[in-house]
Amino acid sequence: MPSATPASLWLRAAAVVYDLFPLIGLWMLTAALAMLIAHGDVDAAHPPATWRALLQMALFAVTATYFVASWSRGGQTIGMRAWRTRVVSTEGRALPWPRALLRFSLALVSLLAFGLGFAWCLFDRRGRAWHDIIARSELVRIER
Repeated sequence: MPSATPASLWLRAAAVVYDLFPLIGLWMLTAALAMLIAHGDVDAAHPPATWRALLQMALFAVTATYFVASWSRGGQTIGMRAWRTRVVSTEGRALPWPRALLRFSLALVSLLAFGLGFAWCLFDRRGRAWHDIIARSELVRIER
């Protein structure tokens, strides 16, 4: 997709900030459902280690589902829509869900490496981060 304009690191960051708002709502809903399942018998301030681990796994699954479903269904999260960016395959098509899942997993690695994987888009001639390169995806600007 050589004619597409790569999205800048700034646009990536802005979209992520916007995506925190729906994610916070989903996280709150997930925690509320967990409390319903526990019938309120778990002290929310000091949950047992097993309960805490299960809740963290559920929150991680909700987060992964949000991004993977958004990227594979329309190429955009809510934040990406606001900033007119889209994830596409390097062939210019929609990203299949296995590659969207790979992209999400590797984005975590990019983040855990002190953000170096994201900063890589400043040096890549096509503006790709580590997770884009490995998942064969690109984050591009949508023209008006």
